Amino acid sequence: MHQYLFFIGDFPIRAYGLILSMSIILATGVAYFFAKQDGRWHQHVPDIGIYCGLAGIVGARLWDVFFFDWDYYQHHLLEIPFVWQGGMAIQGGVLLGAIAGIIYTKIHKIDTWAFADIVAAPAVIIGQAIGRMANLMNGDAFGHPTGENFGIVYPSTTLAHQVYGTKPLWPAEIWEGQLDVIIFVLLLIFRTTNHAKGQVFILYAILYSAARFFLEFLRGDYGTLLFGLKSAQLTSLAVILIGIILFIRQSYYAERIGLGSKNSK
Repeated sequence: MHQYLFFIGDFPIRAYGLILSMSIILATGVAYFFAKQDGRWHQHVPDIGIYCGLAGIVGARLWDVFFFDWDYYQHHLLEIPFVWQGGMAIQGGVLLGAIAGIIYTKIHKIDTWAFADIVAAPAVIIGQAIGRMANLMNGDAFGHPTGENFGIVYPSTTLAHQVYGTKPLWPAEIWEGQLDVIIFVLLLIFRTTNHAKGQVFILYAILYSAARFFLEFLRGDYGTLLFGLKSAQLTSLAVILIGIILFIRQSYYAERIGLGSKNSK
């Protein structure tokens, strides 16, 4: 793991920032591919990629600051904008990025649910998978000690080492990135079915939240919040519940009007 790839003078080029930028760029490229393949809205993808990417960074940072690390940042308010140091929560990023996407589609009179199915869901999850590589290189989003002689031992410069020293830790961020790739494939398979409009994106939210809920039992970078669960787990449960309701609602609505997303051009 190398937090700093190289220096330009005294300015460090951090692996975290570089890989995070790559995740946004490559996710936008995937979104463009699917939109071009579908024949709709591909001309909007570069713009919406920039807006949602920037909104996602802000949302991810603020979510981490207020839900995970407020004990630290309440005494270091000037460091809140220092995103290059790490400390980003994907749930906040997706939330604010989705809000930016909804606003953009409404302004440009684009079908929000159809756009989310075609472009957003597959692109976002592959971007998340790449983003977890940034966490690994930076030594954050780490697991708790395995209690055995196997696991990841982080370098002394990382937050994981500051918290647990040389104890082997569960590879939580690696496993999440791998599960994200699996979810990406499952979404591609689901896209081939005669699904209702919006169900691909909703399924993305449900699957990722379910994976995140169970992976949080391995995370060791922050503590529990309520009922022995962590904040990300409580959020995941809420998203799963709302997602299931919306998934069923979209099916019911599609049956009533006899229209699925595959033939909704």
